[in-house]
Amino acid sequence: MADRSFLAWPFFEDRHRQLADDVETWAGTSLGHIDHNDTDAACRDLVRKLGEAGHLLHTATDPADASSKLDVRSLCLIRETLARHDGLADFAFAMQGLGTGALSLFGTDVQKQAWLNRTRSGNAISAFALSEAQSGSDVAHMELSATRDGDDYILSGEKTWISNGGIADVYTLFARTGEAAGAKGISAFIVPADTPGLVIAERLDVIAPHPLARLVFDNCRVAASALVGAPGQGFRIAMSVLDVFRSTVAAAALGFARRALDEAVSRANGRHLFGAPMSDLQMVQGHIADMALDIDAAALLVYRAAWLKDNGAERVSREAAMAKLYATDHAQSVIDKAVQIHGGDGVRKGSVVERLYREIRALRIYEGASDVQKIIIARHELARN
Repeated sequence: MADRSFLAWPFFEDRHRQLADDVETWAGTSLGHIDHNDTDAACRDLVRKLGEAGHLLHTATDPADASSKLDVRSLCLIRETLARHDGLADFAFAMQGLGTGALSLFGTDVQKQAWLNRTRSGNAISAFALSEAQSGSDVAHMELSATRDGDDYILSGEKTWISNGGIADVYTLFARTGEAAGAKGISAFIVPADTPGLVIAERLDVIAPHPLARLVFDNCRVAASALVGAPGQGFRIAMSVLDVFRSTVAAAALGFARRALDEAVSRANGRHLFGAPMSDLQMVQGHIADMALDIDAAALLVYRAAWLKDNGAERVSREAAMAKLYATDHAQSVIDKAVQIHGGDGVRKGSVVERLYREIRALRIYEGASDVQKIIIARHELARN
């Protein structure tokens, strides 16, 4: 059983503790076997189940309540819990929030009414289309264009590494509208998946399978009303969304790490070597101690960033970057130690720690690679003087 003593920390309110208990109970009884060989079907089913359980209500603001806000601590607790049970369940939940984050923060009432009730109920799947093959982490130099044509925009270009690509019902798309060079010439659009000219050009396979695609926009026409926020605000919108959801990536890594520690402790206590329990070996004890330390340090960074955002901080770029960098990098280390403690069984295909080993790696890349997080942190420190 994963350590849950952190829920007593002052970062949380009673509603968060109740939420953590509810999601833990639901995950333990409702997830069952998830077919990782058919990720499209699995993700559709998971979104439906998460919607029916009410968990997706946390992924977006309520269109009927003007005061509704995203609660980052709730998002982090849910992602940590789901990731500890199954990475694909975490993915299905997370993308509903990331995909509609721009609408929650900057959408019009009409845009929110059109989509958020559907994604919050699990009746529509969302995606966040930011990355391109050439720009990657250099978002300000994306090339996909949106050209004004009367009351419409014409989208031309490609996006790649788009999670939920191929199964999403709606994409939040970022494109160059040309108001200025670089970051100031990008805008955000809401694009339904059935829009003519939007083509799923390629499905992408990765070491921890999930729905992923390269998208082509071939003379794809959308109404000007699809614009989210004002023209030229797209980069700011994207960074604001990441400012909220980057901490939740760290929380997912934390969930993976907690599961790895549980598996390592169980293995160490249950196996005998050299006439004694494996847990008696000082080297194994050292690994377990390092794992526990990394997990607690990551949790403190994750929930500090989430608490700050929930308590009114306009931006938490530095704190979220620290949380994501530390939690994802050190979860990789924790999981590697769990594999080592399992020996040959740790690399057996289908084992829990083997799956965790594959799942953690992408978290150090998406929503800002570890190297990008270091740049963010350093720039904040250098700007203080």
